[in-house]
Amino acid sequence: MAATPTTTTAVAVLSDWRGWPTALAQLWRRSLRFRTLSVTLLLTALAILVTCVTMALVIQNDLFESRKSIALEDALRAIDDAQATLNSAEVGDDPGALAELWDSIQRDLARNSTAEGLAGGPIALDDDEGDASAARLNGFTAGLSMNLVSPFLRNRVIELDDQQSWQSVALEISGQTVPGIIVGQQLKVPQDGPFQIYFSYDLADADQTLAFVQRTLWIAGIGLIAIVGAISYVVLRTVSTPIIEAAETSARLASGDLGVRIEVTGEDELATLGRSFNAMADSIQAQIKELGELSLVQQRFVSDVSHELRTPLTTIRLAADMLNDQREDFDPVTARTTELLHAQVQRFETLLSDLLEISRYDAGSVQLELEATSLAHLAEDMIEQMRPLAEGHSTELRLVAPGGYSPVDMDPRRVRRVLRNLIGNAIEHGEGRPVVITVDSNQNAVAVGVRDSGLGMEPADAERVFDRFWRADPSRQRTIGGTGLGLSIALGDAALHGGTLAVWSQLGVGTNFVLTLPRQGGSLEGPSPVALEPVQPLLEVDTATQPIELADIPPHLIDEGSL
Repeated sequence: MAATPTTTTAVAVLSDWRGWPTALAQLWRRSLRFRTLSVTLLLTALAILVTCVTMALVIQNDLFESRKSIALEDALRAIDDAQATLNSAEVGDDPGALAELWDSIQRDLARNSTAEGLAGGPIALDDDEGDASAARLNGFTAGLSMNLVSPFLRNRVIELDDQQSWQSVALEISGQTVPGIIVGQQLKVPQDGPFQIYFSYDLADADQTLAFVQRTLWIAGIGLIAIVGAISYVVLRTVSTPIIEAAETSARLASGDLGVRIEVTGEDELATLGRSFNAMADSIQAQIKELGELSLVQQRFVSDVSHELRTPLTTIRLAADMLNDQREDFDPVTARTTELLHAQVQRFETLLSDLLEISRYDAGSVQLELEATSLAHLAEDMIEQMRPLAEGHSTELRLVAPGGYSPVDMDPRRVRRVLRNLIGNAIEHGEGRPVVITVDSNQNAVAVGVRDSGLGMEPADAERVFDRFWRADPSRQRTIGGTGLGLSIALGDAALHGGTLAVWSQLGVGTNFVLTLPRQGGSLEGPSPVALEPVQPLLEVDTATQPIELADIPPHLIDEGSL
């Protein structure tokens, strides 16, 4: 199976990583499958990313709230048990009994809670005289440093004597920093005043659970993207393969392979599209075949009629020549009629020759008779041949030939015919103003331009100037007996040489035709040696043509391309 442009671009992407941006951009523009798959994967990845992040945040918040609630309940239970013990104890004023009770309370707090650390200290209170009363019991720490308790949390515990307060902290456990929470609350000692008690809880297990959940979500998300991508690729391949085949078949049909068809399988919409396409291709093939047969009939008809008319036309032309030679013996009316008959017979003969030439072009039976010919010399000969016609129209013919003297393989008969037609049209439409014929060359081509300063044409008319029998102004009468086929034949002669015949025209300025021929057989490369659009207006009629002065150039610097 032949490689498609999409496949070629994909191979380029894989083989040269430095050209990935450009190759991917081309693949994006040319491949519907790649574009759809990329958009599907991008949107799917975005949706899964948003979903995973949202779920991770929700789970993280739920885990924290759950562990916080457990820590608060645990601390509250321990404080309530300790407070009940203090309220029921009767130690009186015995400091030893009070200290022993306080040690028992510390052990009960550690035993009744699941906290990782424990710390406490007295709260200084002001008496009625404004002096702070001194507590008889000392503070304690058991795995929790009071430095971890922020001033904000301490103030909250002091202000809210019957409520719990908490803060999130980073705890040092076994040399590792783990997330944790500190819960604080007051414990009232009847014999000594309120104490602030703090519990620290390790949340490392919740953090590990959250990391596991997040890792699972990311793995599941990536797996889901891969599954969606695979499913999308299979679905797109199923849908796009018939479309790609239809596009390739259309390209082959457009290139002239009229027998190509789409292979149709199934009864779905794509199969209906394939059958419709095949029906359209059958119709196009039938119509093109019919038009080809009609064109062949037309060519044969023109050729046969032209050949059949040659014999009677020859007889008529001989008779018209004899009458024209003896017109001085006729009366004025008969003599004028004889002149008109002779002119029209000549035009009819020219038209018949042009029709025969057109039929040869249509049949593809035209061949070149190449000879090494100087285009500048050929243009000079044609100017001399056309000078009587130009003088009859009060038109000056000027030759400007800075190049084009070196011989180039061409068919001189056909190039003469092109120049005769171009110069004749310039004379007829030049309004008596000078006609400039420019010949020049470069390393790749030789060219000749024929420019007049007549009425010119609209851009739309210039595009149709090479059509057969077309005239820009149908009301304008031909003065030199043209047939309406000259420019069409000239265009064919130029194409037969592998060259071009281009036209530039502007109303009120004039028209310029440029014939460009390659030096070697093949297609033209680079610009024409003669510019199509003139860069300066023509000289006035009463200004003499100035000779071209060339600078002294050493002979070894002159090459064929400069002639």
